[in-house]
Amino acid sequence: MQRFKIKGGNKLKGLVRITGSKNAALPIIAASILSDQKITIENVPALMDVYTMVELVKYLGAKVSFNNNVLTIHTPKIKKCKAPYDIVRKMRASYYVLGSLIGREKKAKVSLPGGCAIGPRPIDLHIKGLESLGAKIDIADGYINASTTRLTGRDINIGGPKGTSVGATINTMLAAVRAQGITKITPAACEPEVVDVADFLNTIGCDIKGQGTPTITINGQERCSGARYSIIPDRIEAGTFAVAAAITRSKITVIDCQPAHLQSVLELLAAIGVKIKVGQKRFIIDARCRLKPSHICVAPYPGFPTDMQAQFMALFATIPGTSMIKETIFENRFMQAVELMRMGAKIAIQGDTAIIEGVKKLSGAATMASDLRASASLVLAGLVAKGTTVVRRIYHLDRGYEKFENKLRSLGAQITRQNEN
Repeated sequence: MQRFKIKGGNKLKGLVRITGSKNAALPIIAASILSDQKITIENVPALMDVYTMVELVKYLGAKVSFNNNVLTIHTPKIKKCKAPYDIVRKMRASYYVLGSLIGREKKAKVSLPGGCAIGPRPIDLHIKGLESLGAKIDIADGYINASTTRLTGRDINIGGPKGTSVGATINTMLAAVRAQGITKITPAACEPEVVDVADFLNTIGCDIKGQGTPTITINGQERCSGARYSIIPDRIEAGTFAVAAAITRSKITVIDCQPAHLQSVLELLAAIGVKIKVGQKRFIIDARCRLKPSHICVAPYPGFPTDMQAQFMALFATIPGTSMIKETIFENRFMQAVELMRMGAKIAIQGDTAIIEGVKKLSGAATMASDLRASASLVLAGLVAKGTTVVRRIYHLDRGYEKFENKLRSLGAQITRQNEN
C-alpha cells in the first residue's frame, strides 16, 4: 500500500503534457477483440485499469504487447468466452467485453463488475441494448450469461432515468457492428469517448454514423479488419490540471489536449475569474487573481462532467462565498467531502447537492481516498493546504492518472510517493 505526502503552499508553473484518455482506451481495447487481425493502438495511458483490461483480453485469447504507450493486440481466435470475477472485480469497465464477445462469438459469460465505490451503477441499460439485438441474457451466480444464434439490427432506445448512458451506448455499439442489418441507438451518449470508440470501429472496417449526436446508426458487418489508431487525450486529466492551477492561484500551460472536449469546464473556470487562453491542442490557465464562488449542475456531455465535480469541490472550498454542486448522475459521489472537511473545508451535503462555504485556508491532514476522482480532489487540496497532507489508498488514483505526482512535481509541487509502514 502506498500514499502521497504533500507539502502545500507552492505555486505551480510550467508545462504539463496530457496522456491518452482512460475512458476511451478501455472500451477500445475491448473492441479490438472483434477483429482477428493485428491492431495497433497509440497514446494508450499506462494505468492500472489499462493493465487490467490487457490482462482480461489476454485471458480471452489475445496476444498483446504494450510499450511506450503503444499497444498491439492480435486475437486470431477467442479461446475463452468467460470474463472471470478475479479480473472483472478490479475494474468496472471490464463489462465492455460483453458486447465484443456476443458480437464476435455469439456468447459471453461476464462477471458482474467492480470498480470505484461511488454508489449503484446498474447495467440494466446494457442488457436492454443487447437483448434488443437478439441476445438471450440471464444473471446467475454473479455472472451475466449471454447467447444468441444471430444478432439483428433494429431501433433501440437505451435512455434511462439519469439520461444517456456512456457504457450502454458503447456496449450496444460493440455488439451491433457484427449484427445483421442496421441498428439505430437513441438516445446515444455524446461524450468524446463514445465518438472515439466509434471512430476506432470505423477504422477497423465497421460502418457507424452519427457518433457525437443523440442518434448513432450502425450498419452491421461480417468481419473486422486490422488497423492503427491513436486515442484522444484525456479530458478529465486536462481538467484536473486546470483545477490544480486554479486552486494554487497559479499559471500553467496544458498541452497535447483537446480544449473543445473541456468546454464546460473551461467556461466555468472563466466564469469564476480564471484567465484562459485556448490554442490548438493546448490552453493556458492563469488563476493569479481573486476567484468567485459558483454553482455546478452535473450533466451528460456537453454538460459539466461528473468526473470533475470532486476536483471543483476542493477548489470551491478555497474561494470565499457560497458555492453549490448538484450531482445528477451518480448517487453517493460526495465521498471526498468528509476528507476535505478534515482539512478545514466547510461543506454540507443535502441529498444530491453539496453546499460549500469557502475558507481562508485549508490545513494539512491525514486523509483517505475512497475512489478515483475523490483521491484527485484530496491531492489538489493538499497542494494549497498549510502544512503537510497525507493521502492514503492512492491505488484509486493510479487507476486513472499516469505519473500524476511526477507531473505535479515538474510544475513545482512538493509531493512524494511513499510506502506505508
